[in-house]
Amino acid sequence: MSTTTTPTSYSQVQFTFGLWTVGWAAQDPFGRATRPALDPVESVHRLAELGASGVTFHDDDLVPFGADAADRDAVVARFRAALEETGMTVPMVTTDTFSHPVFKDGALTSNDRGVRRLALRKILRQVELGAELGARTFVMWGGREGMEYDGAKDHRAALDRFAEGLDTVAGYIKERGYGMRIALEPKPNEPRGDILLPTVGHALGFISMLEHGDIVGLNPEVGHEQMAGLNFTAGLAQALWQGKLFHLDLNGQHGPKFDQDLVFGHGDLLSAFFTVDLLENGFPSGGPRYEGPRHFDYKPSRTEDLEGVWASAAANMESYTLLAERARAFRADPEVQEAMQASGIVELATPTLDEGESAASLLEGGGDLGTQIAEESERLAERGYGHVRLNQLALRHVLGAA
Repeated sequence: MSTTTTPTSYSQVQFTFGLWTVGWAAQDPFGRATRPALDPVESVHRLAELGASGVTFHDDDLVPFGADAADRDAVVARFRAALEETGMTVPMVTTDTFSHPVFKDGALTSNDRGVRRLALRKILRQVELGAELGARTFVMWGGREGMEYDGAKDHRAALDRFAEGLDTVAGYIKERGYGMRIALEPKPNEPRGDILLPTVGHALGFISMLEHGDIVGLNPEVGHEQMAGLNFTAGLAQALWQGKLFHLDLNGQHGPKFDQDLVFGHGDLLSAFFTVDLLENGFPSGGPRYEGPRHFDYKPSRTEDLEGVWASAAANMESYTLLAERARAFRADPEVQEAMQASGIVELATPTLDEGESAASLLEGGGDLGTQIAEESERLAERGYGHVRLNQLALRHVLGAA
C-alpha cells in the first residue's frame, strides 16, 4: 500500500501534525537544508490524504514574518479554503518566540522590557488567529526562556515576568470569551543551555502560582521529558491525574541527548507502548481520560526526500495504531489480568486507611509498637510482586508473540 496517496483507516482517535513537522526543510546547526520549503496548503492536502484529521501551526509557519495585513489576510483565506476542502481542523496553535534574533535572551522573560512587550503582542495576535480558526488549545513553549549562565538572570524576577505574561494572555482569552486553554510545553535545554520550567513537575508547580491557572495546563512531549532522563508515561499520568493534560506531543527519542524528534515509536518502544496503553485504556483503576488529539511533533529525518516526508508522517500514525491494537489486546489478556492482580496493581487502588480510621488509631493497640513493626516488616518483605513477568507479557504483546 502506498503511504503517500492512499487514505488509511486508523483508529477513531484524531491524529494531528504541526506544519513545522512535515514542513521542516532539514536545516540543522551543522548543515544547510536538504529539502525545499513546503507550501502549508500542500501540507494540509497531503496530510488529509494520509488520514490525519488536523494541523497545527506557529504564527510564522503560516504567515511569513513581517507580512502586511493584506498579504496576511490572503494567506489565511487560502489556508482556510484548504481546511474546508479537506475537512481538516486546527485544534491547536502556538507562537514562534524563539527564531528571530530579538528573542535571543528570551521572550516573556527577556531582560529587555521592550522585548517582553513585543513578545506579548506577537502572542496575543496569534491567539486572535487561533480563535478565528477554531483552535481550543494555545501551546506555549518557552524555548528561549532560560540562560547559559546562572548569573545572567534574576531568577525570581524571571519567574515573576513569566507568570505576568501567562496571566496576561490567559486573562485576555477569558475576557474575549474564546474558550481556549493554554498548554505549557516543558523542555530542559536546547536551544538555551537551561530552559525555565524544564519538566512536567516544574510546570505543574509554576501553574499553581498563576492568577488564571485554571485555564493553564500542560503539553508534555516525549523527547523533552526523556532528554531530562525522566519517564514520559509517568509525567503524562501525573498531568492527567491533576487535570492538567490539555494537549500532548508524540515523537521518538533515544535517551538524554539532543532533541531528536524521531517518528513516534522509533525511540524507546516499550515506553511508547505504555504511553499508548495509558492514552487508549486509561488507568487500571479508572479515573480521568485524555480525550484530545494525538499530536505528532517530529521531524522527518534529514536524509529523506519529499516522498520520505510523507512516508514518515504515515509512519507516526501507523506506529500509534499498531501499539493501540497491542495495548487493547494486552489489557484484555486473562494472563495479564492475573499478573496485574498478583503484582498488587489492583490492590493499589484500595485506600490505605479503612473508612473512619485515623492516623492516631494506627498507633493504638496492645504490645510494643517497635516489635510489632519489625515483625510485620519481616512478614510483608517475603512478598514478590512479579513485575518482571508483567513486563515480559507486555513485551510479548508488543512483538506480536502473545
